[in-house]
Amino acid sequence: MRFNDNCAKCMYDRQVKKTNNQEYLAEIKKVLDNRPDDITSPQIVDAFNRLHEKYLGPLPSFSKEKEEYNDLVLSMENDLRNEIETSEDPLATAIVMSRIGNYIDFGALNKVDKGTFLGLFSDTKLREDEKVVYESFCRKCSAAEGFLLLTDNCGEIVLDKLMIEQLHKRFPKMSVTVMVRGGDILNDATLEDAKYVGIDAVAEVISNGKRLAGTVYGELSNEAKKAVDEADVVLSKGQANYESFAGEGRHAFYLLLCKCDLFINRFKVPRLTGMFVEE
Repeated sequence: MRFNDNCAKCMYDRQVKKTNNQEYLAEIKKVLDNRPDDITSPQIVDAFNRLHEKYLGPLPSFSKEKEEYNDLVLSMENDLRNEIETSEDPLATAIVMSRIGNYIDFGALNKVDKGTFLGLFSDTKLREDEKVVYESFCRKCSAAEGFLLLTDNCGEIVLDKLMIEQLHKRFPKMSVTVMVRGGDILNDATLEDAKYVGIDAVAEVISNGKRLAGTVYGELSNEAKKAVDEADVVLSKGQANYESFAGEGRHAFYLLLCKCDLFINRFKVPRLTGMFVEE
């Protein structure tokens, strides 16, 4: 997905709010002004992070936030599983709940509000306009041997686990692989987080091989590239994975909440609208 001038301005403004270190801000501006046409937002963030470490010191830790939301959603797990199992279409319900988890994003949102997050569970049905995508998704899964889930945030991955349980029930012949981040970045899920919430009990878990908040094929580890290449169905979670994976000529499904103006304007929907799209 093409990184545009509006994104550049938004990202620069966020850095200005963070610090008045002029050397740092000058380097940030240089990165933005001289960016290649094909660069993605996660790659820009990676460049920013390296400059942060050079000029401002270690990156902020989100370990407390990660633990808080992993534990919160784990505490809800049994009740949510029961709601899924007793719904009219358990897989569709699990997909919507997995998407609700995409709200837990300390990078895209200025504030993650627990009340807002919990309130999103008041509606766990796919919209009518998404059912064509859902039917296509199910057809692809019914013929698939391998499924790859590109995960995003902590807390969210508990809901991803519930979705994977339903995938196994609906498509028992399909193996599932989960890809997490290769290092600590914001509140994104890592191998450690995946084990903490138990998603490794329902799927093979691998990392993308780098501390990168997205899925840029050229920067993936050989293991991660192989997983992408061999998957019959790819489901990509969240804005950063969409920004870095969409438009690369691969057939994929995308599941996300529209949290910033780029996505709100692209899909012409209100903030926090859920999207389930096929590319």
